[in-house]
Amino acid sequence: MKMIYNKEKIYPLINKLKDIQHIFLKEYGVNDIFSNSKFYEIIIANQLKHSPIPGHSGSRDAKDPITNQEYEYKHFKETSSNHSWTFNDYTDNTIEHLKNCTVVFAHINDQDFKYPGLMDWFYEIPGIEISNYLKEATKKIENTRKMINVSPSQLSRLGYAPQFVNTDEHLNYQGNFQHLLYGISSISEELENITNIEKILTSNKIWELLVALELNHKVNAEQGGRLGSYDAIDLSGNTFEYKVYKTRNWNFQDISENVLNKYLTDKAMILAVVNKYEMKVEEIYSVSSEDAVTRLKEKLNKKLESLKKQGKEIRRLQINLTFSDIKSMKSFKRIY
Repeated sequence: MKMIYNKEKIYPLINKLKDIQHIFLKEYGVNDIFSNSKFYEIIIANQLKHSPIPGHSGSRDAKDPITNQEYEYKHFKETSSNHSWTFNDYTDNTIEHLKNCTVVFAHINDQDFKYPGLMDWFYEIPGIEISNYLKEATKKIENTRKMINVSPSQLSRLGYAPQFVNTDEHLNYQGNFQHLLYGISSISEELENITNIEKILTSNKIWELLVALELNHKVNAEQGGRLGSYDAIDLSGNTFEYKVYKTRNWNFQDISENVLNKYLTDKAMILAVVNKYEMKVEEIYSVSSEDAVTRLKEKLNKKLESLKKQGKEIRRLQINLTFSDIKSMKSFKRIY
């Protein structure tokens, strides 16, 4: 059988990324640096001489090692279509909690500098100012998802100016994490050249690649699956939706009718479990798109009915499929 990717070239590079991740955990207490934008938080912390705080959502991102002041990081990339900073799924509590930190709004220049880029300017604003601003601004928000974007012009109207960074000082990532960040940048560049997957450490591309290697699939190189809206394709031209998580609990966000109909165009849905610390695939399951969509609709309707009885609106069209859900499907198969 023809192999889509050269495993002999790819796996040694994956092992190098794993070694770097182990160093981050041992020396800085940071695990899983390739998920949830943690990699970009480390770039920002490196340039500001901050220490990353372990964890993802729900915890602050970094602190000043001298003053112990904690920081919340927000960033957008120059090549992104959204040139503003997003607060997703905010609550009154998360907005209030910002008062206890300083918020850094960073611009990552991944256009003029080699991927993954450098922070070339940022705003640093007391959390209490942002908390008070968001309290007022969110009163006008009617989307049930509870999402708000903050733009540079809005921060300027609050009376703040961006601070510009001397990027010459940070070429090759000089700083506390220089050797590690430079290693990650070099390895990711090699992986991109071999696989033709751009920006492989953003989105879920690195995890999708690990799964595709086991199934002899080709990962959709477009970010967000724009090229035909699928995650992977096999040698016969069949397309697949991938869900790759650390546990047997797979999350589906923003599952509109259009998204569900899109799933039905795929040959199957692939649900995988990966050990993100060791960077290896542990389990892969396959179910038919029809079975998956039927169960998603059942769970979504049940959730909507429950909220309606409580007089509440659904904040986000979001559902989890559990192992029990997929195991009960006629099409269920364990394929790895």
